Amino acid sequence: MLGMAIHSFYISRRSFVKSCAATAAATGLPLWFLERDQAQAAPAPSKLGPNDRPGIALIGCGGRGTGVAKDSSRFGDMLAVCDVDEKHAQNAARSFTKEGKAPTVYTDFRKVMERDDIHVIVNGTPDHWHTLVNMAAAKAKKDIYSEKPLTLTVDEGKRLVQAVRANQVVLQTGTQQRSDRNFRLACELVRNGRLGKLSQITVWLPAGLRGGPFASAPVPAGLNWDYWQGQAPAVDFVPQRCHQNFRFWYEYSGGTITDWGAHHNDIAFWATGLKGPDSVEGKVITAPIPGGYTAISEYEVNFTYSNGIKHVIKTTKDDSIYGGVINQEGQRNGIRFEGPEGWIWVRRGPIEASQPEILSTPLPASAERLYVSKDHMGNFFECVRSRQAPICDVETGHRSASECHLAVISLRLGRKLQWNVEREEFTGDGAKEANVWLAREMRKPYDYSFA
Repeated sequence: MLGMAIHSFYISRRSFVKSCAATAAATGLPLWFLERDQAQAAPAPSKLGPNDRPGIALIGCGGRGTGVAKDSSRFGDMLAVCDVDEKHAQNAARSFTKEGKAPTVYTDFRKVMERDDIHVIVNGTPDHWHTLVNMAAAKAKKDIYSEKPLTLTVDEGKRLVQAVRANQVVLQTGTQQRSDRNFRLACELVRNGRLGKLSQITVWLPAGLRGGPFASAPVPAGLNWDYWQGQAPAVDFVPQRCHQNFRFWYEYSGGTITDWGAHHNDIAFWATGLKGPDSVEGKVITAPIPGGYTAISEYEVNFTYSNGIKHVIKTTKDDSIYGGVINQEGQRNGIRFEGPEGWIWVRRGPIEASQPEILSTPLPASAERLYVSKDHMGNFFECVRSRQAPICDVETGHRSASECHLAVISLRLGRKLQWNVEREEFTGDGAKEANVWLAREMRKPYDYSFA
């Protein structure tokens, strides 16, 4: 019997190694990393039964919101959808209809919060609505999956952290690259000195849209334009302001710095192990067109950290935010870590290094290891059950978004600024002017009392 057990062990071991080798060949990840990951893998989130599936509501039913909500429906039941654009809400309701049973449609998210059978909120609203929806959900004791960037301002982040902690809810920020093995491997190698002392991080982001001036138009039927604008200043309806292109207006977002930058700068932030930079200096490459998109489309931003790390953000020369065209420096949308022992380049796709040994040499057993999640939405629902912190909790999402907000503020003011990480405020020259931008005046009634 002992011989049979040993034989079975070796067969299992061979199968395990073979499986890891196949994955390594397909992904380009080193075999040692995959073997370690699979050997220590946490069990996949269990599929809840029909009697313990949480009720979910989607707030913000555009393309991204609906896509994220479909992912969430693996773990719960979609009971409600809400959007100030009735067309979006009805389309979402149809997509989540099962066996003739459709989710309830709302146009005011506050009504959703009143339902006791809804346990989870999926927040797919435009950026300027993230915080008020998330704070209302926290006060209603509902767990939250929120699209990135988590906030519109640093002040919003500080308030949201307090609300989530005070109400003991689970919040996962939708920066799903944290659940990608390539990015985790890059950060673990950097944190453990594989490149020597990290000297520079360079983040390449797609350039934003630059267009205008734009003409106003009649508000489409079924769209509550005043509610959509929310805390932002009221203006006439302009088609280019609404829905997908909201991210290119500072009134509602922060351009590609808070769009794609919320992902890549989050990974840069993860690799440093720090709370944030000590200084930021932005340079405008291409100014906005008067009467057009207000977010700067091409720019360069330089951060410095207390330990001497430099973090640079540059835009590509691509006219499309998702096109991924190679820029003049030969880089695509992604992140490059550099140190005296070489470099690591990572993006959605491959991970590369200046020498193969940087990736192929195993880290020692004593190496620092980072939070492991292989399914961002699954990690969230596992934490909904366990009440543990997800991989990108509210504090992490706030600190990561803050770095993007600092970049935007520096670009808008056109100067170098000093940042106090602990107090979360600017200091030194220009601080008075810069600190004004840590919060924004909120148009009534869409202020903190609204939620």
